[in-house]
Amino acid sequence: MRQGKQSYFICLFILFCCTLARGQDVRTADICIYGGSSAGVIAAYTASKAGKSVIVIEPGRRLGGLSSGGLGQTDIGNKYVVKGLALDFYRKMGNHYGSFEQWIFEPKVAEGIFKDYMAQCDAEVLFGHVLLDVDKEGADIRQIRLQSTDDLGRDSVTVQAKVFLDCTYEGDLLAKAGASYHVGRESNSTYSETLNGVQLLTKHQFPDGVDPYIVPGDKSSGLVWGVRDDVLEPNGTGDDKVQAYNFRIALTNVPENRIPITEPDNYDPARYELLRRQKEIDPWKALTDVFIWSLMPNGKTDINNRNGFSTDMIGANWDYPEADYERRQAIIKEHEDYTKGLLYFVGNDPSVPEFIRKEMKEWGYPKDEYVENNHWTPQLYIREARRLIGELVMTQHHCQGRDFVTDAVGYAAYQMDSHNCDRLVVNGMVKNEGNVEVGGFPPFPISYRSIVPKRDEVSNLLVPVCMSASHIAFGSIRMEPVFMVLAQSAAIAACLAVDQDKKVQDVSIIDIDKQFAANPKADFRKADVLIDFRDPSAVTLDGDWKESRSTSRRGYGPIYKQTDVKKGISIARFNPKGLLSGEYEVYTYYSRLPQGSKKLTYRIHNGEKLVEKVLDLSNVEIKGQTSGAWVSLGKYQIIEGTDNPYVELSNEGADGVVVANAVLFVPEDDQ
Repeated sequence: MRQGKQSYFICLFILFCCTLARGQDVRTADICIYGGSSAGVIAAYTASKAGKSVIVIEPGRRLGGLSSGGLGQTDIGNKYVVKGLALDFYRKMGNHYGSFEQWIFEPKVAEGIFKDYMAQCDAEVLFGHVLLDVDKEGADIRQIRLQSTDDLGRDSVTVQAKVFLDCTYEGDLLAKAGASYHVGRESNSTYSETLNGVQLLTKHQFPDGVDPYIVPGDKSSGLVWGVRDDVLEPNGTGDDKVQAYNFRIALTNVPENRIPITEPDNYDPARYELLRRQKEIDPWKALTDVFIWSLMPNGKTDINNRNGFSTDMIGANWDYPEADYERRQAIIKEHEDYTKGLLYFVGNDPSVPEFIRKEMKEWGYPKDEYVENNHWTPQLYIREARRLIGELVMTQHHCQGRDFVTDAVGYAAYQMDSHNCDRLVVNGMVKNEGNVEVGGFPPFPISYRSIVPKRDEVSNLLVPVCMSASHIAFGSIRMEPVFMVLAQSAAIAACLAVDQDKKVQDVSIIDIDKQFAANPKADFRKADVLIDFRDPSAVTLDGDWKESRSTSRRGYGPIYKQTDVKKGISIARFNPKGLLSGEYEVYTYYSRLPQGSKKLTYRIHNGEKLVEKVLDLSNVEIKGQTSGAWVSLGKYQIIEGTDNPYVELSNEGADGVVVANAVLFVPEDDQ
């Protein structure tokens, strides 16, 4: 690419001849995507719909990564950051469950939607293959060589492409291609941060007094399983430790769909001795003492880690990021055995109170999930592995607004979040180390430079998942909806690089933005029209409105306005721009505040007539990790060329604080 199209095709021809001589399967495409995660699917659909030939390499047998692998309780922070095909995914989920958008869902439904995306485009998917090696010319990847997971160590397929995307959770392609990367935690001094490196804090922690030794008080007896013998380093010290992985567990309490939890492979009750000791100090009250037990539709769960001892297998994953395929499979199996053993222990061990064992036995593995994998997810929650060191590194300062980028290809809105990285002896007691949960900041932009390698290292690779961020900044960015948005931006950039014969580093962010805005759903469906306070020229205010920052997920976007009827009548008018004729469903974003009004008065003008609507918000259900929801104002036929349409919100008749957030016009073909 860097040396021009003629050089590129000459090089490909030579490589093609060499691989044919070795009798290999050679495939060519404009764009090759390594990893069929949620990001990989979105990138493939975007590039294919743009007319590019696309091949997706997925080491496993399932599309969607964590989004179809059990993480149905979407970590979101603020819905403002979710746009394009990522938002389309949650709309399709809503359509399945009979709602507008759905952020809580079953794994099989997510997998079905990802399969539909691939079925509706021309991208090729190659399952069961992992990277063997990368062939480069200068800084350009010319081809990647793959091995079948059924025949490791032997070239099986060669893929030649103009641009590559690494959409894995591990970053294997970026590493093999020679891009700089980091594993573990930087020291605080590396980027002048305060929350990186070693952190001994109180969340997801053991209570004081949990003895670490097999024979309590006897150091010579050795350490209980799961405790490491080492010295606690000072807070802020860098190391190569990786935050714990776990499985997001799908269970069901529906009897006709339930498979009993039986004793798993390699079960050893001694592994759960720390849980026994924890509960001796802090006795059992409910299953939620030890598990974040989130309920999904149709009687299912998305279970996550909680407190000192839970589903996180702390310290068992440190070699995973750099491990080969066979070692990774062994680590995944160790986590599966540990997790299934924990569920069995809680339901059967005599040390667990009978009422807890009884509650646990009401749950089992769902017959209708992961049918091809004995009803257990094949997707371990790889919270963090390699992280690119690219043209720009996102840091704590970007999260907290001290540094700001102007080449945004997505936004993050979650707290800086790291699970524990280590478990060791501190002052004669068992303590977990590494958990950090710090929020209190609004959504922040993610730089395009953070998803591309350094230009002298790799010039035709984009990395939307294992992107360039410090450990603690990645903790805010590493959410599935964000990965999907970054992947769509990366796919647009890849198409531009192909069309313009450019290095990915030289693609214009202005061009990426234009294409994303003009075709947000990638397939030329009519775009939504959103009006919020990012564009104050589209909102007219009359009366007493006070600006607030969305630091606690209270509003849609970084700012919103609020008013109190005690200070007189106030009106906010939302004026949509570029609204074409047609039928739209109109929504208002409702943020639930403790002092918020339970009813709101709206006036909707479709270009010809005015309709007044009073919303009763007392029964609006807000699900998941957000404090707001879109509420329908009804369907309207917008008439172009007459009076300008608008939506007007008034605090007239309100019984509390009124929030002016955002208004959304959704075209008929997306309802």
